[in-house]
Amino acid sequence: MTSGTTQKWVYDFSEGSKDQKDLLGGKGANLAEMTNLGLPVPPGFTITTDACRYYLEHGSTPPDLEAQVSEHLAALEKAMGKTLGDPADPLLVSVRSGAAASMPGMMETVLNVGLNDESVEGLAEQAGSERFAWDSYRRLIQMFGKTVLDIDGEHFEHALDEVKREQGTESDLDLDEEHLKDVVGRFKAIVREQTGADFPMDPREQMDLAINAVFDSWNSERAIIYRRRERIPSDAGTAVNICSMVFGNLGMDSGTGVAFTRDPGSGAQGVYGDYLQNAQGEDVVAGIRNTVPLADLENIDQGAYGELMETMSRLESHYRDLCDIEFTIERNKLWMLQTRVGKRGAAAAFIIATQLVDEGLIDMDEAVRRVSGDQLAQLMFPRFVEGGDATQLTEGMNASPGAAVGKAVFSSEEAVKWADRGEKVVLVRRETNPDDLSGMIAAEGVLTSRGGKTSHAAVVARGMGKTCVCGAEELQVDTKKKQFRAPDGTVVNEGDVISIDGSTGRVWLGEVPVEAPAVVRYFEGEIAPDSDEADDLVRSVHRILTHADEVRRLDVRTNADTPEDSARARRFGAQGIGLCRTEHMFLGERRQLVETLILAESEDERNAALDQLEPLQRQDFLEIFEAMDGLPTTIRLLDPPLHEFLPDLTDLSVRVAVAEERGEQDEGTLRLLAAVQAMHEQNPMLGLRGVRLGLVVPGLFTMQVRAIAEAAAERKKAGGDPRPEIMIPLVGAVQELEAIREEAEKVLADVAEKEGVDVPATIGTMIEVPRAVLTADEIAGAADFFSFGTNDLTQMTWGFSRDDVEAAFFHAYLDKGIFGISPFESLDIPGVGALIKIAVERGRGARPGLKLGICGEHGGDPDSVHFFHEVGLDYVSCSPFRVPVARLEAGRAALGGERSGG
Repeated sequence: MTSGTTQKWVYDFSEGSKDQKDLLGGKGANLAEMTNLGLPVPPGFTITTDACRYYLEHGSTPPDLEAQVSEHLAALEKAMGKTLGDPADPLLVSVRSGAAASMPGMMETVLNVGLNDESVEGLAEQAGSERFAWDSYRRLIQMFGKTVLDIDGEHFEHALDEVKREQGTESDLDLDEEHLKDVVGRFKAIVREQTGADFPMDPREQMDLAINAVFDSWNSERAIIYRRRERIPSDAGTAVNICSMVFGNLGMDSGTGVAFTRDPGSGAQGVYGDYLQNAQGEDVVAGIRNTVPLADLENIDQGAYGELMETMSRLESHYRDLCDIEFTIERNKLWMLQTRVGKRGAAAAFIIATQLVDEGLIDMDEAVRRVSGDQLAQLMFPRFVEGGDATQLTEGMNASPGAAVGKAVFSSEEAVKWADRGEKVVLVRRETNPDDLSGMIAAEGVLTSRGGKTSHAAVVARGMGKTCVCGAEELQVDTKKKQFRAPDGTVVNEGDVISIDGSTGRVWLGEVPVEAPAVVRYFEGEIAPDSDEADDLVRSVHRILTHADEVRRLDVRTNADTPEDSARARRFGAQGIGLCRTEHMFLGERRQLVETLILAESEDERNAALDQLEPLQRQDFLEIFEAMDGLPTTIRLLDPPLHEFLPDLTDLSVRVAVAEERGEQDEGTLRLLAAVQAMHEQNPMLGLRGVRLGLVVPGLFTMQVRAIAEAAAERKKAGGDPRPEIMIPLVGAVQELEAIREEAEKVLADVAEKEGVDVPATIGTMIEVPRAVLTADEIAGAADFFSFGTNDLTQMTWGFSRDDVEAAFFHAYLDKGIFGISPFESLDIPGVGALIKIAVERGRGARPGLKLGICGEHGGDPDSVHFFHEVGLDYVSCSPFRVPVARLEAGRAALGGERSGG
């Protein structure tokens, strides 16, 4: 506290630590940590996220913030021996945003705050370079105008390009001080024209306006988009970092760069990063001028390079992780401007985690926590195959791994528009900037002609797990004409299909065929982890998943309806089947038999249909029991909405009308129409389905239970170990379950006596109706297990049908922030999750040994798996391809790893 009970809103860099991210933001906490480590950090101070939250809530800064900023600014001025904006020898500062979680959508840095028409002369005098001073001044007006005054940055770009054109050059470096004075004049005119006021000359006013602009940027459109995507809380707020300026644009003995302690794309150890001589601030990540590899710095400035290498090694050991570093060299002196645990590609995440284990920096528990199910899923995406009809156009930098195919689009607006109508697109730009965030989210991948591995496009794409190729310099990108030209003269227009490989940097015209990656081949058993064929990635995935399996409490089963899917899921590590949907077995030719069964007018007709269906069902179950031998197999009895098996009412009506028009009469079609009309439902998702169908259509569930029991008996006689679990769907009242259970138990006993083989089968229910949740204690009395059908439970809790509403209004709900993510993708924990918790407590309260699982699609969603672990379920079940993801996340949940969404 500064005095009495006044809240402390401002911290000097020497007062914080890396553990205060929530208060000081990521940048501020890490600047504090580096300061305390004795690294060369320019002095400065951080305004807390508390101040931002106050500002957002009240529409003004805290009343005592200004005084606290003045106090810290005075201390900074004393330390530097300069005052802010002093005409003779000005202290200049940068103003940067810094949320707890890295957010590409936040406000860009404003450098050189404190410069004005007087202090620019003092800066020139002190630096011994007029050109440097006027270049710094034009940068301030450009950045301040765009980020603080909200002027379209294109105005400044066009004015700068105009001056360069007049001087016959394409490079900023060719402009001398007189040219830059001209640029400053034009920039000030733009500010006046666009805002109706002059560029502020008061240094403190510049700083205060920039601070408020950082707070305002928390709720900018692109920040909101990013928060929704990454599920960052909307009330977290951002800190503001005020840092004394050091200059990388003082000449060729100065520069700025970005470095990684390991390759963020592959995980390989070595020197990775970009350096740009005579450059300032955002020049490196903006991709405006092409950089040199960091290794070249050794020849440019050996002393600074040696100190940087030592600092990087020290930071990696201290943080026990890959670090991402921003630095500036000012006249051969190294300054550290930022460090953070670096974003990395999915492959690098696994490889680096096991490298750090082998180096003794972390243990295997921490290695499991360091990776995520989302990253593992990325490693299972197909990759390009060499060959095919596609023509290679060029090769850029392999900035973010993956294989992306889509139609080329040249603006973020088009990317969003095309993706909304179902098109796969690749966003092509000269370079990206924070305004391109929505387009990058919508696109399959990103291709840029400028920038290195640390450019905006590369860093943001890696953070999102998006494929990215950047720095493809041979491509001439023309966003106005919506085309690019390849070095061989090929012109690619908007809408043409291109393929980009973020692992190699290659770009093709046309669609390149894909194949299964090595990680999938490992899961399939085609690559042994200890064989020569296994690379570092396969070995790392094997080690981490093996450990996750050892520590997890949740079992992982699969949703599978065929022997092929069942066998694949078992290879992928499934411990049984949590959902076998029997309605999928009635498609194709069998559909007619179900239609006959439902529309049967006599018991004989119905029995005839059942007699034909039973042997087909028995064979289905037999093959699945073989694939899942020794593992539990939960089979859900028929649960489709009835209309899925009946002819379409409109089609039938048209057929009858046409026949009548022709004077023809088809008694069969008329009877069918009358029957379908009688059974027609306004809302079939809430109609005659699930347990209701079993109670209304005599013999249907009995036939299925008999087929299960006979298949299990046959398998057991053959020496197998079938473990059937019969699941009754859509139960809302215990009486429904009791009625079906009674029938099922009779059939099971009958088959056991007839076959001379007892195959114990448990009988349970799906919890997918809110009433089942509220009466879970009663239902538990008649159920051996509960399995949560979270797809239907979500529909019924929210009161909307997924098929009807996803296209209708989900987009608007996501835009307005009502959903952070679709409740069908990731479990709605406050709503649907609360119901699951109630059912768990009431069900286990009545029956302590009740087995509990989940078989909705949420069973493979990383965030949802953590909730299911916390609430005490026994297993999750998901599609075969998601089984490894669920295994990993179940391990991470047991070890207290963070959810993907924070």
